[in-house]
Amino acid sequence: MTEHSLWRFSRAFHRAINERQLGDLEPLVDDEVDWAIYGPIEMFPFFGARRGKAAVLEVIRQISENVRVHRFDRESIMLGVDSASSMMRYSLTALDSNKPISVRIAHFAQFKAGKLTSFRVLVDSFDLVEQTVGSPIHLPRMAG
Repeated sequence: MTEHSLWRFSRAFHRAINERQLGDLEPLVDDEVDWAIYGPIEMFPFFGARRGKAAVLEVIRQISENVRVHRFDRESIMLGVDSASSMMRYSLTALDSNKPISVRIAHFAQFKAGKLTSFRVLVDSFDLVEQTVGSPIHLPRMAG
């Protein structure tokens, strides 16, 4: 049995962020990859949609300039032949403030011939924004 594409991608992705080494990741990303991280683009310009390997590698470079990954825990995972999805909790440090950040994400990945062809990430952005600004966000009460 061969190793699932997600495991190779995950190792290279985390190495690219923490060590700023994109060399292991580049061959695992399809030239026409379709990528999106859903969250507040105004606060995190590396969120949003991208297409193509060069654009995705640039996003990963930007992420590596902003955070360091200390730990990640897979809360649940589903693997298909050429797909994977999981719920994860990341423990990060913001490099500009040395502030710890804990964030939950859900990701959905598709692979073809061992290369990432599609990647969607949903970020628990409400919690992330509260941690980033350093105070709770007070929303108006909903009418009952």
